Amino acid sequence: MSVFIIAEAGVNHNGDIELAKKLIDVAVEAEVDAVKFQTWKTELLVTQDAKQATYQADNTGVEESQYDMLKKLELSYDDFKELKEYCDKREILFLSTPDEPNSADFLKDLQEIFKIGSGELTNTPFLKHIGAFNKNIILSTGMGTLGEVEQALSTLIEAGTAKENIILLHATTMYPTPMNEVNLKAMITLRDAFKVAVGYSDHTMGIEVPIAAVAMGATVIEKHFTLSCDMEGPDHKASLEPNELKVMVETIRNIELALGDGKKEPQKSEEANKLVVRKSIVAKRSIKQGDIFTEENLETKRVGSGISSSLWTEILGLQSNYDLEINDLIRL
Repeated sequence: MSVFIIAEAGVNHNGDIELAKKLIDVAVEAEVDAVKFQTWKTELLVTQDAKQATYQADNTGVEESQYDMLKKLELSYDDFKELKEYCDKREILFLSTPDEPNSADFLKDLQEIFKIGSGELTNTPFLKHIGAFNKNIILSTGMGTLGEVEQALSTLIEAGTAKENIILLHATTMYPTPMNEVNLKAMITLRDAFKVAVGYSDHTMGIEVPIAAVAMGATVIEKHFTLSCDMEGPDHKASLEPNELKVMVETIRNIELALGDGKKEPQKSEEANKLVVRKSIVAKRSIKQGDIFTEENLETKRVGSGISSSLWTEILGLQSNYDLEINDLIRL
């Protein structure tokens, strides 16, 4: 099964639907599987005096309330209907993460996969609300403990979502994430602890970590992207630019090919090389008919035919039926 790659547009449209469409075009060009946005009504999401996260203030260079920042980035439900239609036209899967129940209800008819952000991991009523939809769910686990992830899983399952329809994403909720806080091995811990498919939502700079996650068994990769890292907004600086997104996708697909099926057997391209590089048993010195084969009169060399060196032990102690000169192939 191919790794499911989500290009996270998030709020990098800066509240402009035309920019959002350009982001969709970039995602299509990069050949990702889905492009994802975030849907909310600001007054239902935050209080008017809620502060920005430190990274948001640092990345925007503007000190304002979280309410004011989000209100500028908010798109209308009609905008999202238009974006869904545009995604259908461009033949790419539309996704959007709801940040409160009203928006979840709105999105229920637009998508079969619900991505739940890390901020909702401990939001029990919200998890119950989405769990009752009985959709496929991708749940980010940033900032979470193993116990909190267990509780969130239980809540979703009890609400009506089948366990096999849930994928857990390891994540570190910091933009950008320092390399020493990625803790990618935690993705394996999630898989082994809960016996579910896992993936990785990346907030590091560059593409090394999502590539490593694929090599470690991630089934889903989510990565922020933007038209330009120099644009104003909270997430642009920790996002990939279009050419980087394309390289990430190409590299992931190559890694998938390189991982193969896990069977240890010769590959087609190797078969012709066996005769060239594997060694056969030959005479190390002159051997007369009737002599016994020993480690003193035999050795192994590349010849291209003859008795394989894997039969060395079986050949020792046998009697030669022929006279042999140096480098002659052993015959039985």
